[in-house]
Amino acid sequence: MNIIVVGCGKVGLNLADQLNKEGHNITIIDNDEKELRHAVDFLDVMGVHGNGAMPQTLREAGIAEADVLIAATNQDEVNMLCCLFAKKEGHYCSTIARIRDPQYTTEIKYLRDELNLAMVINPEMAAAKEIERLLRFPSAIKIDSFSRGRLDLIRAKVPTESQLVGIPFYKMKKEIGLDVLVCCIERGEEVLIPKGSDCFMAGDEISFIASTKHITEFFLKLGLKYTPIRDCMIVGGGRVSYYIAKYIEETHLNLKLKIIDSNKERCDFLAEELPDCSIINGNGIDQELLKREGIETTDAFCSLTGFDEENIMLSLYAGKLSKTRLITKVNRITFENVIREMNLGSVIYPKQIIADSIVRYVRALENSKGSNVETLYKIADGRAEALEFRVLNDPNLINIPLSDIQLNDGVLICGIIRNHRVITPNGSDMMKMGDRVIIVTKNTGYNDLRDILKMNNEEESGIHYEL
Repeated sequence: MNIIVVGCGKVGLNLADQLNKEGHNITIIDNDEKELRHAVDFLDVMGVHGNGAMPQTLREAGIAEADVLIAATNQDEVNMLCCLFAKKEGHYCSTIARIRDPQYTTEIKYLRDELNLAMVINPEMAAAKEIERLLRFPSAIKIDSFSRGRLDLIRAKVPTESQLVGIPFYKMKKEIGLDVLVCCIERGEEVLIPKGSDCFMAGDEISFIASTKHITEFFLKLGLKYTPIRDCMIVGGGRVSYYIAKYIEETHLNLKLKIIDSNKERCDFLAEELPDCSIINGNGIDQELLKREGIETTDAFCSLTGFDEENIMLSLYAGKLSKTRLITKVNRITFENVIREMNLGSVIYPKQIIADSIVRYVRALENSKGSNVETLYKIADGRAEALEFRVLNDPNLINIPLSDIQLNDGVLICGIIRNHRVITPNGSDMMKMGDRVIIVTKNTGYNDLRDILKMNNEEESGIHYEL
């Protein structure tokens, strides 16, 4: 597909990189010639120097033939204007706008409808939603939701003393009595899509599918102590922190927030907007201040400043002082292999969260007549994908026991959602038309449910469905 990205800042550059890897034709527009040259050389894509909110610049970038335009500059109004002109100049162009200002959040539906936007992206809001879920389930490293929260994909670490270590998965369902399905295991540098004969090893990082009511019980069976978070310290009073406080307020989560920021005006704004939060005006890297405000006793600590290095150092410091729940925001994704070795708790990449949602949309747009990707997450640090599809009337897929369907290697059917009911599948279950199906795979690039099928049906899939 022909995709235009306006703005080559951190968000635009990451989006262009992800979509370029998906095999699309990418053109980047930016009025900073130096930044544009860097992006073009780094990604090996087309570049147009100019103002993306000007029709002439859009024409030069090929808006008439573009399938998608993504406006990702650091100015909301410019992004909306880009999309408006793109709709006028491009005949069939879908438009996506980055809109970050909290003042616009209450009018997002109106703006989307009036500007005819396919999607509105807000990295800070998406990151805040993920952090709020992690504060609700503190034993998890990462939580991704499918089908509007009916089913969750949870990432957790298997403790050394876990009683489930060494038990084959095909026996485990009887052992724990819960509908839980393990769909991915990270063991050092290795990523496994598990079979029924596989088992946990101490230190594994696992991703499992479970309904919300079974998550806490499985944590206890796994050997992870569940202690509700009652207070949380946040360093950095930016948009992510603001949205976290708003989500906690909306969900009535019994959690006290303390936000530390060095900007006096920002603190005054937060104090006025968030009356239930404690707002501290001070330097977040001042060790004495952090100790005085209770870093050694807080249940959770979030480092959410605008600087990756500062966030990493703060989390390492907090982890050294106590066993507090750590959440660390990182904008650069290039050093994730190094970061994975550090004690940073849950690492949140706002740009990656947004990239996943746009990749999902573009894949669905490519295949508008098939079983579209409705949800997509990169898991295992990008080495596997979890996807949600709607099942259509395909005779190769529906009303066939899963044990009789020949799947590509490295593919697992992890969950079926039927009429709001969650099914943890085994070999005798079937997909039916209208179901939503969750797939986990090491094979990237799927945009249709039929992509999971093995072309040579004589080969063994080696995939088992029971836990």
